[in-house]
Amino acid sequence: MIDKEKFHIFNYLKKEEYTASMDGMRYMLRKKDAEDGVRLEVIVWPEPYCYARTAEEKKERKEFDFSFDGVMEAADWLNAQYMERRPTWDEAKRNGMKF
Repeated sequence: MIDKEKFHIFNYLKKEEYTASMDGMRYMLRKKDAEDGVRLEVIVWPEPYCYARTAEEKKERKEFDFSFDGVMEAADWLNAQYMERRPTWDEAKRNGMKF
């Protein structure tokens, strides 16, 4: 789970995408230009592949305000996705890349 007390990535997001993983769930937060201004786009997908190598139908997206509060809302959404889709992430861990 994401600890919001330690999830201080807003200044980083002003210049770069932020990617991470959590027990089978990969995720990305990034700045996105939209018609109504700058937004925060958050994407989740199952392991084992990176964003570019994962089929689009396996990705879930949501947008938030591009602000510190938006990042906190995104953390809540990521935590909810992790809990609600736990079987998906567990399966992704079990079936990850086998060498």
